[in-house]
Amino acid sequence: MPQVYAILSLPHSNIFSSSSSSALIRRRSRRTFSPTQPPNLKRLTSRIVQLSRRRQLHQIFEEIESAKRQYGKLNTIVMNAVLEACVHCGDVDLALNIFHQMAQPYSCGVDTVTYATLLKGLGRARRIDEAFQILESVEQGTAAGKPKLSAQLIYGLLNALIEAGDLRRANGLLARYGFLLREGGSLSISTYNLLMKGYISTGFPQAAINLHEEILRLGLEPDRLTYNTLIFACVKMENLDAALRIFEEMKDKAQRLCHHDLYPDVVTYTTLLKGFGHAKDLHSVQMIVLEMKSRHDLFIDRTAFTAMVDAMLNCGSIKGALCIFGEILKWAGANVDFRPKPHLFLSMMRAFAAQGDCNMVKNLHKRLWPDSSGTISLAVQEEADHLLMESALNDGQMDAALENLTKIINRWKGISWMSRGGMVALRIEVLLGFTKSMFSPYLLPQVLPGEPIESIMMPFETVRPLLGTLELKKEVMRFYREPVVPVIDEWGSCIGLLHREDCYEVDAPLSTMMTSPPPCVTTTTSIGHVVDLVLEKKYKMVIVVKHSNLSGTTHRSRPVGVFTAKQLVNLVVPVSEVLKQEQSLCRRLKMF
Repeated sequence: MPQVYAILSLPHSNIFSSSSSSALIRRRSRRTFSPTQPPNLKRLTSRIVQLSRRRQLHQIFEEIESAKRQYGKLNTIVMNAVLEACVHCGDVDLALNIFHQMAQPYSCGVDTVTYATLLKGLGRARRIDEAFQILESVEQGTAAGKPKLSAQLIYGLLNALIEAGDLRRANGLLARYGFLLREGGSLSISTYNLLMKGYISTGFPQAAINLHEEILRLGLEPDRLTYNTLIFACVKMENLDAALRIFEEMKDKAQRLCHHDLYPDVVTYTTLLKGFGHAKDLHSVQMIVLEMKSRHDLFIDRTAFTAMVDAMLNCGSIKGALCIFGEILKWAGANVDFRPKPHLFLSMMRAFAAQGDCNMVKNLHKRLWPDSSGTISLAVQEEADHLLMESALNDGQMDAALENLTKIINRWKGISWMSRGGMVALRIEVLLGFTKSMFSPYLLPQVLPGEPIESIMMPFETVRPLLGTLELKKEVMRFYREPVVPVIDEWGSCIGLLHREDCYEVDAPLSTMMTSPPPCVTTTTSIGHVVDLVLEKKYKMVIVVKHSNLSGTTHRSRPVGVFTAKQLVNLVVPVSEVLKQEQSLCRRLKMF
């Protein structure tokens, strides 16, 4: 394993704290503790967990540094919480650094929890080789702390692989270390639950159903999670009859065996609500809601109430959705944990905006800030403004719609034509006409949007692609002249685009500085679609490949041409100029 240097600071350095916080810490008096009475660090651990949920990694290290100044060396429990925070925030390199510092002599040491957390982080980051190296060192007894090879270590990595959709490596992990997870000669039901979840997340729900048959054949007893996963698989397959059969089997078995842990829980019901809501089966949705409310042992949380509202809206029952939404607000008056998330306000606003109920949309827009819970992102705020405009237009209030559109332009500095609000703005543009346009639109008079891009693309050779193995220093001047250059491999396939802003190392090969595969379309793709891609995604260049070469993927296809943003700028003409040309032509015709 490559050597990684510890990043946590020594007692007299603080690379994570700001100068102001460091000065504040220095002004505080140091506490002294008796050697026989170790400090209680439970509050610090709880604080780290809270900050981890908020992804405030910087603040965690500031408080850890302050605690080290007060208490000296921190224990393994606290440092495990810091390690978990790094994994939760996706900073695996930092987690590795902390792990190596914990493993140093005279440090707090590492335990099984430390290794399980690190393996989970490496699995999420898809750094599987490093994870297997750690497992091998544990198996050989050479790992720091001498942990025992256990199911706890395997489960974390297995779950991370399955969540990442890497079932091939997950099955490889089971083949090598599955003996740790076996109960009575076969894999445990928890392992099968993980595999079923993996098949569903990768788009193979039928494989999860097949695993259920294997579970029964092996004589294993499905638990509640097994049944919930099976119901989810059936919903994914849109086989709601099978989902109901499993649901009834789940209830019958729980009642027959007097097994309370097998009764459907809130996850079971919300999964069914999503399935029947998507199928627009209002009767089934209403029956599920009625059963949920009739069960006195079932705690209906905010997520379940939200699923009820979404299902009702999908089925077109706005009155039913409004009743449940009002119930949520009533519960929220006594318990802030029931306060709805902003997206639920948007769902209700969309339904009323489509009906042209301007007053309801205004009221929901007004209550979004004081009555919702969680962060109201800029995207949510923008869509809420769009829905005000839509409701006014659908209600026939053209002046109010224009007023809202003006506010949107001034506040958000534009609007995406691909969005719902963009379609409303387009309707307003049509009603106003080009002469009164608020957007100064441009036209493409030289081309037809329905024609294939092949008719206007530039041949691929004209943009002079560069080999990916070429070092930047040999073509550095090229990027002063051109903002983006296509990169090819030795077989002539386009492997990516290198943008000027990504050129950061002159001695590096070009292929190492590419950030993503190239955006590709086929020769038969319409000009209008390619123009939408350039405008919406802000692509500077789009690669055109033959339709026969695409074969389900855009990466490593033989290119035949390109279409650039510069070409689009040369093709468009402002509407004002077109109108001037038409007026000039009309005046000339009147002269004859």
